[in-house]
Amino acid sequence: MVTGITLGLLAGAGVLLILMAFWSPAATATSKSTRELAVVRHLREDLMRAGFERIPVAGFLALAFILGCIVGAISLLATGILVLGGIGAIAGFAGTIALMRWRAQQRRRANRAHWPDVVDHLIASVRSGLGMPDAIEQLSKTGPETLRSEFDAFARQYRATGSFNLAVDESKERLADPVADRLFETLRMARDVGGTELARVLRDFSSFLREEQAVRHEAEARQSWVVNAARLGVVAPWIVLVMLATRPEAAAAYNTPGGVLVIGIGLVISVIAYRLMLALGKLREEERWFA
Repeated sequence: MVTGITLGLLAGAGVLLILMAFWSPAATATSKSTRELAVVRHLREDLMRAGFERIPVAGFLALAFILGCIVGAISLLATGILVLGGIGAIAGFAGTIALMRWRAQQRRRANRAHWPDVVDHLIASVRSGLGMPDAIEQLSKTGPETLRSEFDAFARQYRATGSFNLAVDESKERLADPVADRLFETLRMARDVGGTELARVLRDFSSFLREEQAVRHEAEARQSWVVNAARLGVVAPWIVLVMLATRPEAAAAYNTPGGVLVIGIGLVISVIAYRLMLALGKLREEERWFA
């Protein structure tokens, strides 16, 4: 019995030390700073993918805050329920960010379909004897329409600085796409170390991209019903609530502490259910390992 108590005390002390390590101020400050930097970096990448690279993150967040206040004011005036005004403000702020990310995702999907063609154009240019910068510059004239401006920016940067690495880094940052990262890193390595296998490597890369694209299209088609069901399931109760709020007695009831509690619980359940359904139906996006 004494041995059991001793082991229990030792185990508890070990758990306490582990928790103290996570709760230490230095670790907490470091992890908080890392999370903040990650959030800002993801927002900046989403803005670039959406085509809003000239808008700073702080300016975009200020715009989202203003739109959220406008949506909240409209919700309060339309329903007369204070808690719905607050929810409308949050929805307006989050909706602005979601809309920007949706646009970034759509542009990324559109570009994903064109990367195999880009690689094929590079293979043809390399086989014709063009240098690496010239082969990439040719894409601004012969490449896919949606990506020509990006390669034109690469060409301008290369002509202005004469540095291939700098032009590659800026193109990777502007595109913020894992496929572009892998392609530009392959071209950078081929330029730095040379070799005669670049055409074969690019050909294999193009085949891999086409196979991945076919699999992803099939998976996206099958999981689209999950996303649509999640959206319908979340929106339907709130439409009913807004319709009920048009009656003065219902608005008065929802302005009481009990009404606020009911709406708050419904909001929490809706958010959890929506995020859970999206997590179950979401396809894993490729990470940027060469950012």
